[in-house]
Amino acid sequence: MCLVVLALDAHPDYPLILVGNRDEFHHRPTEAMHWWSQPPILAGRDLTARGTWLGVTGAGRVATVTNYRDPDPPKDDALSRGQLVVDALQASDMRAFGDGLVTGGGRYNGFNLLWGEPGRFYYVSNQDGPVRQLAPGLHGLSNGLLDTPWPKLLRLREAVGAVLKSARPVTTEALMAPFMDTRPADDSSLPDTGVPKDWERMLSSPFIVSQAYGTRACTAVLVAASGAVTVREQSFGVDGSLTGDQTFAWC
Repeated sequence: MCLVVLALDAHPDYPLILVGNRDEFHHRPTEAMHWWSQPPILAGRDLTARGTWLGVTGAGRVATVTNYRDPDPPKDDALSRGQLVVDALQASDMRAFGDGLVTGGGRYNGFNLLWGEPGRFYYVSNQDGPVRQLAPGLHGLSNGLLDTPWPKLLRLREAVGAVLKSARPVTTEALMAPFMDTRPADDSSLPDTGVPKDWERMLSSPFIVSQAYGTRACTAVLVAASGAVTVREQSFGVDGSLTGDQTFAWC
C-alpha cells in the first residue's frame, strides 16, 4: 500500500477499519484479491516477489505494508517486503514478531508494517524505533513514518473521521470515496523526500493517474463488533478507470 487510514475503536459498530490505496508501476504483474490456499488468507498477490501488500485472515486479523520513500536505489539482495504481510498474518505472537523485525529489519528495503486485530494493533518500521502497540483513534500511513503529516494523509484521515462521525451508516462506498481524490497538494505544502519535484507533486494526490505509475487498487476492510468481516477491493487501469470491483464478507 501507499496510503492507509486505520481506525481503531473509533466507531461503536466497527472496532477495526482500514482503508488504503495501492500505488505501483503499471508494468508490475499482479493478481487481484482472492483466497490463497496456503496460507489461507485473503490477499492480492504480487507476481514478481510473490508477496502481498494487504491481507486478511478468516478470524479478522489484518496486515499491510508500505514502502518507505528513499531516493537511494533499493538493495538488490533485500528480502521481499510483501512477505512481511504474510508472516504477520500467521504470527502466533504478534508482539514478538514485531520485536524480531526491530533487530532483523535491515534485511529489507525501507518499510512500514501495520498488523493486528480488534483490541491489538501494532506498527513497526525499519526506519524507526521499537514496535508500537497503537492507541484507539485514527492513524494514517503513507511512505513516511506513521502519522507523518503529509497533505494527502491529513486530508484522508480527516475524511474518514467525518464518515465515522456521520449519522449515516458506515459503508465501504463512503469510506473509499475520499481515496478517489486526484487533486495534488499545493507546491508550498509538498514534502521533501528527495525525489524530483514533479514526482513529489504527482505522488501528493491520494489517487495517482499516470502512464508509468499510479493507483492500482483501493481496499476497505471493516471488522465489526460482532466479528463479521467485510473486505472490498476496487482495481484501476492506467487511465484511472475502474477495472474490477469485488466484495468478500463473512461472519
